[in-house]
Amino acid sequence: MIPELGHFALILAFAVAIVQGTLPLVGAARGDIRLMALGRTAALTQAFLVILSFGALMQCYITSDFSVANVVANSHSAKPLLYKISGTWGNHEGSMMLWTLILALFGAAVAIFGQNLPDTLRSRVLAIQALIGVGFLAFILFTSNPFERLSPAPFDGQGLNPVLQDPGLAFHPPMLYLGYVGFSVTYAFAIAALLEGRVDVAWARWVRPWTLAAWCFLTLGIALGSWWSYYILGWGGFWFWDPVENASLMPWLAGTALLHSAIVVEKRDALKSWTVLLAILAFSLSLLGTFLVRSGVLTSVHAFAQDPARGMFILAFLMVVTGGGLALYAWQAPKLQSGALFQPVSREGALIVNNLLLCTLAATVLLGTLYPLFLDLVTGEKVSVGPPFFNATFVPICAPLFAALCVGPYLSWKRAELWPALARLRIAFFASVVAAIVAAVAIDGRATLAAIAFGFGVWLILGSLFEFLQRARRQSLRTMPRSTIGMTISHAALGVVVLGSVATAAWNIELIHTMKPGESVKFGDYQATLVKVEPLQGPNYTAERATITLTLDGKPFTILTPERRLFTVQRRQVSETSIQTNLLRDLYATLGEGDAQGGWVVRLYLNPLAPWIWLGAAMCALGGFVSLSDRRLRIGAPKRKATLQAAE
Repeated sequence: MIPELGHFALILAFAVAIVQGTLPLVGAARGDIRLMALGRTAALTQAFLVILSFGALMQCYITSDFSVANVVANSHSAKPLLYKISGTWGNHEGSMMLWTLILALFGAAVAIFGQNLPDTLRSRVLAIQALIGVGFLAFILFTSNPFERLSPAPFDGQGLNPVLQDPGLAFHPPMLYLGYVGFSVTYAFAIAALLEGRVDVAWARWVRPWTLAAWCFLTLGIALGSWWSYYILGWGGFWFWDPVENASLMPWLAGTALLHSAIVVEKRDALKSWTVLLAILAFSLSLLGTFLVRSGVLTSVHAFAQDPARGMFILAFLMVVTGGGLALYAWQAPKLQSGALFQPVSREGALIVNNLLLCTLAATVLLGTLYPLFLDLVTGEKVSVGPPFFNATFVPICAPLFAALCVGPYLSWKRAELWPALARLRIAFFASVVAAIVAAVAIDGRATLAAIAFGFGVWLILGSLFEFLQRARRQSLRTMPRSTIGMTISHAALGVVVLGSVATAAWNIELIHTMKPGESVKFGDYQATLVKVEPLQGPNYTAERATITLTLDGKPFTILTPERRLFTVQRRQVSETSIQTNLLRDLYATLGEGDAQGGWVVRLYLNPLAPWIWLGAAMCALGGFVSLSDRRLRIGAPKRKATLQAAE
């Protein structure tokens, strides 16, 4: 009964989404208040129905209802409760349900918190949001029904993919989807603005909090995915330029550019057309990631499905959303003339440079991700574009971006002088140069580029903090806008991420050695000894657990206990790393294949500043949330001037 209830609620939500996506648009075109008001009611109704449907699917997982095919394929009665719950979205059908749930919740949030929006704009935004929902609901109902029944029902299920049975993967998809789907709101605002032929300061104020919220959640989602990859996959790294990793990075880069561009529209009534274009591209890149994960065009540990038919549906939807948005943009963009002039050397000019570099980075990642697919399609030739390409192209573009990032806040709006701004940053500049020299001389003289990048990390931190301190001299923290405080936190946090990434990638120590119990090996300044390997019984797996002691200068330092788990249902092995951290470095161990006669393969890593990668990412998102708490964004945007509304 519960599955049928969930399926029926999903069908009703589809019908409501069609109504929400059509009648309010007609009402906005005709000026019909009743039809426009229908959008808010429909958005709330659709959200309720999708919540009901998603709750029904989760109930099936919690109770292990093996009459549902989706539960059979992705759950097992012996699985811990947390992974029964996360199994709801740990598969293709369930993940699309999660996407649709978040989409409906964002639509309801616009309906609730958008009361001060003009009626026509709000109704158009809700309608565009609903039309996106129509596409995803149709995709679920016609190609990916999560409530399909099995008769007779099997006694037990096949279990969830073992690599997904981890707390990090329980929270990573919801955070990532909050970011992906959050950009649907900015897309809806952009299309609504194009339909009205109008972008102004008030529009930018309405768009900015939604952009900021999506950006914060996407930052956390990417960080959680990187953290999971680091400690679960057992390879000692945090980013491999996997196509699906790239798929999450591209909308983040576009969203970052959109966030800065919206500030220019709000502050100076400039860059209107560019901001609308970025809003379209940010969500389009989010949809591209969905296509890559579910189309079967690539193989990845992150991929959900290998079904070309589903991939074609998403590809067609992507073409409609992106192509339609860009076509409307090409038609209406010439009408969006900027109302403010500014000199190249100004705060506006710095933000334009920021935008161009961020978009260049996104284009570089897009090229490296899609080029192998196009080459395979055209010639049948298989090539791999991996870290060497991205290190040679992505990293050099980051250098001018980081260099300009600290200078921009020192420049005034409209017109500024460059040298006074640079002079105020001289201490940060000299400190970053010293840091780069020390890194090159004291750590590794051969890693010159890594030392320079390390200096850029110091530059980002000190430049951001010095600018904040100079502001604090002019005004107290109580009167300082929270958006300014959040900007400082996020910019400095980016420097923390750079320091952690550079140190971990360039100056780590790696040891791969086959060891028998009682055998010792030199590992950096430590002596590592494999004490024993013993069997272990988990709730739904068996394991071998190694005990590895590390001594420093002959004295006991720490004990690492990596495991190699065999999940009995799927007959699949997964490594469980053991990490000892002091926030300045990670001691990291994994246990590989082996036995008592030949020994076990042990991997040991010493990753300096590795925790700073995720600490910096969390601080970056925190800065975004601090900005989001700014009173100007918290109370919503001001109403448009009556004279302007009358002109409509």
